Amino acid sequence: MKFSAFLLAAALAAPAARADAPLALAEVLRAAAANMDVAVARSGLAAARADILAADHAPLPQLTLKSSQMDLQHGLGPGNLLTDKRIDKSVGVDWTWERGGKRALRTAAALAAAHAADGDLQDVRRQQLALALAASVDLAAAQQRVAEVAELKRSADELLAAMRARHRAGDISAQDLARADIETGRAGIDLANAEADRRRASLALGRLIGRSDAELRVDDSVWPVVGAPPAVLADAQREALVESRADVQAAQARVDAARAALEGARAGRQSDVTWGVSVDHFPGTSTRLVELRLQMPLQIGYAQQGEIGHAVAQLQQAEDLAARARLQAEADLDQAWQDLAASTHTLDVHAHELLPQAGRVLAQAELAYRKGALPLTDLIDARRSLRAAVLDALAARADHARAEGAWRLLTDSASLDHP
Repeated sequence: MKFSAFLLAAALAAPAARADAPLALAEVLRAAAANMDVAVARSGLAAARADILAADHAPLPQLTLKSSQMDLQHGLGPGNLLTDKRIDKSVGVDWTWERGGKRALRTAAALAAAHAADGDLQDVRRQQLALALAASVDLAAAQQRVAEVAELKRSADELLAAMRARHRAGDISAQDLARADIETGRAGIDLANAEADRRRASLALGRLIGRSDAELRVDDSVWPVVGAPPAVLADAQREALVESRADVQAAQARVDAARAALEGARAGRQSDVTWGVSVDHFPGTSTRLVELRLQMPLQIGYAQQGEIGHAVAQLQQAEDLAARARLQAEADLDQAWQDLAASTHTLDVHAHELLPQAGRVLAQAELAYRKGALPLTDLIDARRSLRAAVLDALAARADHARAEGAWRLLTDSASLDHP
């Protein structure tokens, strides 16, 4: 089962969430897979399929009704208008015989265009899933950032309260108390900025899933399990992934459509024949006159050079675009692998080295400060280092989640592991 299909199936099976409940990743992706961009692409596919019906039919017969030979000088004569008056009345049918397989080529081009539209729909859906996944990660990171900064603000408030008590007891100077007060104010500003970032992330996600709510929240299903970086793709596997990508298939379908259009233009060198038959009713001469007609264009001095040249250029353009789509797909795979490998390593360093080390440094600084062996400025620096380490680790976690989701979408893995 492909990754996108897996996520959509999981979303459909998931129970409906309350309006104020955090959204699961499956719910977000279900909404993104049916948003306005996808709806527009789906309409394009419906139009392309209708074009197949328009292409796959023979020219319609033409009915002709005609009256002529009306003698205004001598009059039309007495009697019934339809049966007796001297008016040449004619009813005829004309039908065009398309030669050179034009109908089959026209239909083949329409079918290929419909395949391209279907590929466009799948590619738009994949892009919207990728955007929604990234937006979900951004919102989850913003939520976590608010929680982390709020905890830092709480710690700063506790330190300030303790400093005020010590100042009243005469243990610290007014300057140290002022520094602690400034740090607490900065923590409050950081918390306000984190809340603003969370609201912006919520609105960005809402635009993708058709909701205008600045209070959207996502749950922890956004965060993937951190594992080892993926293995390097074998050449055969890499080629298969490139060829199976929706935009590459759409580009190849447009090549097929352009090739069929070129053959159709060449088929235009064979002139179509229009057959016709008419039955005339002319009182006084005969009431049963038959006319047979045959018409066809005489291609003298012109053999569809313009149409063929245009089709050749369009085919070349389609082939160039298909080649570019393949190169882009290969580059996307390479970039996604590099991003995932780099983000996995970066997250591992932050989680197992930098963040624990910053925590130990702060603990040592707080102990030393309580014993009077460390100035307040060094304690503040240790707190700032921990804050930076926490936020950097959170950013690394978000980068890894985005890279993991992008890799899974590109490689169509069967599932996504979540904690």
